[in-house]
Formats: sequence, structure tokens, C-alpha cells
Amino acid sequence: MKLTPTQHPSTRSGGGGPAEATVADAHAALREHGQHSSGFLALNTGNDYFAAEGLSGVIAYRPFGRGYWVQFSGPIASPDACAPLEDAFHEAAARAGRRVLKVQLLRGDAERIAADGYVVNQFGSSYSIDLSQFGLIGGKFRKTRSMVARSRKAGVTVSEVDRERSADPGFVAQLDAIDAAWLRDKGKHTKELRFLIGQRGGPMQEHRKLFVAELEGRLIAYFSFSPVYGRQHGWLADLERRLPDTPPGVADHLFSDAAKKMYREGAGWLHLGLTPFVGLEAEHEIANGRSRMVGLALNSIREYGGALYPADSALSFKLKWRPHLVTPEYVAFPKRFRLRDAWCLARTTNAL
Repeated sequence: MKLTPTQHPSTRSGGGGPAEATVADAHAALREHGQHSSGFLALNTGNDYFAAEGLSGVIAYRPFGRGYWVQFSGPIASPDACAPLEDAFHEAAARAGRRVLKVQLLRGDAERIAADGYVVNQFGSSYSIDLSQFGLIGGKFRKTRSMVARSRKAGVTVSEVDRERSADPGFVAQLDAIDAAWLRDKGKHTKELRFLIGQRGGPMQEHRKLFVAELEGRLIAYFSFSPVYGRQHGWLADLERRLPDTPPGVADHLFSDAAKKMYREGAGWLHLGLTPFVGLEAEHEIANGRSRMVGLALNSIREYGGALYPADSALSFKLKWRPHLVTPEYVAFPKRFRLRDAWCLARTTNAL
């Protein structure tokens, strides 16, 4: 079997091997085999792709330093190819002197890796809305309805951006200005997270949806959505930004209007993505893989690590929509957790 660390042309080589696959190849694998609600994030600029001859699918990963490959989700492959593809990836990593960490694994991938000797702990939870049941009706949504109404009363309008406008340099500059203002408002020590969140631009931009909020002709906020393939097809809300002085209710207004339009267009689900460090429950842990030390560390971050990741605010926004599905996601380390593994993950995601 030929083992091929691969990448798309916009990234540097991380595996020392030939660069044969492209992000388009990874996208094709995702469309055919993908089931992860955050799977499109595997196509972010900066990721590399591993493939093995004779096996259908790829593994998305990102090199860190000289010693790590950080894998995003499980293999994007047919069920019968997942285990052999992952075995080939581990063999290639061993030859390259790389330690493989894995993030955002679904339960099936986590159980398979735990059986191979990996340390596996729940990392957080993702949340999803069944659009056939979506609506702002009833007492539970009274506050959200009020916020949407305030935004509309202030004169805010919401629209989906077409391809022509999204490519206009002046429009892109306005989006960039929103990003910069959002980051400044978070404080001088705040960094833009990466790897586990969505992005704008790059070769995959044409496949995303972008909704914007405008006030008196001025762009004040946006929400970006990535496609989700598989059984729970629909969209992933993966990036939201707004100016600090936006009227109350703009984010709710944007999200609600986008959700309704997606449902009218035939989407089944609207996924809200992973929130790390939340929903950590004993019932979700994998008995033969759990590390007590990792579990304590994750719970400590949940309780005291607001500066590292604002889990409470992220979770609050997701729960207000009364999601219909909560899915545990996992992180995995080879054999035994090392403190440097935590440093690697923090740096890969730009949390530190």
C-alpha cells in the first residue's frame, strides 16, 4: 500500500511527503462520506490531507512544530476504510517522528481509537436544530422574539450575500473591519481562534452562505454558514462577528432570518457547532480510554478558564434556540497524555 501525506496547494508541506491531493479532493470525500456536522472545517486553509492508495477517503490534519500532527475529526472515508486509513496514517506519522493528537472525534471514531490504546476524553458538546421544528413560538422564546423585534425596530435589515457582492473588494474590506473591531473589543490579549472554527475566504468560500445585517446602508454584523453533508444535512453556523455598537438583538435577528431561509430552501438541520468544555458527562465517557487527569484538566478549564475560551457565552447563545440534538465530541492522545500535548493543542487553535 502506498502511503501519501497530501495537502492542498495553499499550505506548506507538513508531512515531508509528496503533495498529491487537493482541498477539492478532500471536499469530494466529504460530500461522499461526511457525517460530522463540523466536517467542512476540515477544509480550512492551513490543513493538510493524508491518503492511502487503494482506500477511499482522506484524513485532515495540521502539523505543529517538528513533533506533532493534529488530526481534525475522524477519517473522511467509507466505514470499511476508516480503520485501515487511520492505521496507515499512524504508520506514516511514526516514520516521520510525529505524535498524532485528535480533536472533534465523534463517538464511533473515539471508541475505535480507544480500542487501539489511545487516551480518549470527552472534549465538549455540539448542538443542532431540527429545522422542521424551528420557530420562535411560545413562552420559551419570548425574550428571543423581543430581541429580534428590537433589532427590526432599530431599522436593521438582514440579507443573504450573493456571489458577486461577496467578491467585491469594498465589501470584503467592510467584513475585515468588522473582524478587527470585534477582536479589539474582546481585549488586547484576545486572539482569533483557528482550526476549530470557520473562516472566510479561501478556495472553499463559494460553498458557504453569508448573511449580513445592515443599518442605514452600513454593514454592522455577519453570520457565515458552511454546508453539512450526510444524514443530518444542512448548514453549520461557524462564524459570527458584529461591531461593538450594534443595536440589541442583531445576532438573534441574523440567525433567525437565516434559519428560516435555509429551511425554505430544503435544509434539514442547522448545526451550532462544538462548544469545548461543556456537557462533560460521565455517561459520555469511554470507559477503556478515559484519563482521569485529562478529565480533571478539562473540567478545571470549564470552571476557571473563561479567559482561555468563553464557553458560557457561547453555550448561552446556542441553548437559547432550544436545540433538538446534543452530540458529545472527543479528544485523543497516543497511549499517555503529556503536558506538551496540551501546549500543542492550545497553540494549534491559537488559544495561547
